[in-house]
Amino acid sequence: MTSLVIAEHDNNSVKAATLNTVTAALQCGGDVHVLVAGANAGAAAAAAAKIAGVAKVLHVDDAGLAHGLAENVAAQVLAIAKNYSHILFPATASGKNIAPRVAAKLDVGQVSDITKVDSADTFERPIYAGNAIATVQSLDAIKVLTVRTTGFDPAAAEGGSAAVDTLGAVAASAGTTFVGSEIAKNDRPELTAAKIVVSGGRALGSAEKFTEVMTPLADKLGAAMGASRAAVDAGYAPNDWQVGQTGKIVAPDLYVACGISGAIQHLAGMKDSKVIVAINKDPEAPIFSVADYGLEADLFVAVPELVKAL
Repeated sequence: MTSLVIAEHDNNSVKAATLNTVTAALQCGGDVHVLVAGANAGAAAAAAAKIAGVAKVLHVDDAGLAHGLAENVAAQVLAIAKNYSHILFPATASGKNIAPRVAAKLDVGQVSDITKVDSADTFERPIYAGNAIATVQSLDAIKVLTVRTTGFDPAAAEGGSAAVDTLGAVAASAGTTFVGSEIAKNDRPELTAAKIVVSGGRALGSAEKFTEVMTPLADKLGAAMGASRAAVDAGYAPNDWQVGQTGKIVAPDLYVACGISGAIQHLAGMKDSKVIVAINKDPEAPIFSVADYGLEADLFVAVPELVKAL
């Protein structure tokens, strides 16, 4: 029994989500191999070989894999899929794009967003916005899984010494061409990997107030910035800051929610945070039900005072 982890990387380094996925793969039992498919991705393959617990790294280098197009990466996975009992992807935008293609081509049922491995064929995953946990048994010979990274501790990035095997690339899809990308520049920690997250809600009232109130707090704490869906829909914050069921799932050491009422969809994205601090002037706000510390106060007064005190 051998598991294959599809590494998420930028051709130079392996992203943090890969480390959590390796932990999930190790819990499935057997050896763990990591596929690094990219262009000029030798540095990423070398980094993957150092991950503790990895037995082998499969490195595929081709221009058609430069941008991680789902069609091309899926074809590469399918070329070696028969050698594995489990194929695991991080439950990120990229992983969720590739995994269903692989599962469909293999004619197997995908098990999505797993948060626990009970045995080699049985997994747990949240349903109903995280209010219930489903235990799912897969009888397929090859199990295709996406891993909710907040459910697993990251494997150590150093300490491994896996062999790196180079594989030939599968021909790139003729029907898909990379046109371009617009990537937001952000000097803050990545939202899903940050140790501290400060999030604002619709109560902030405008994009200007969101920036004026939340940015100094994030700067003081060295935090990533997040937002509720209501704040994003209102244009107060960019889409990639959205935390929740339809946004990003986070589980930082500290989550500070300012002016967020705590709709069930938002709670699904942050309730696994180790410490939750909520600031809201509504004493009945649902966010207080999951908060470790709650402050019933006007955020426009409380947050600046907090910044001064830090």
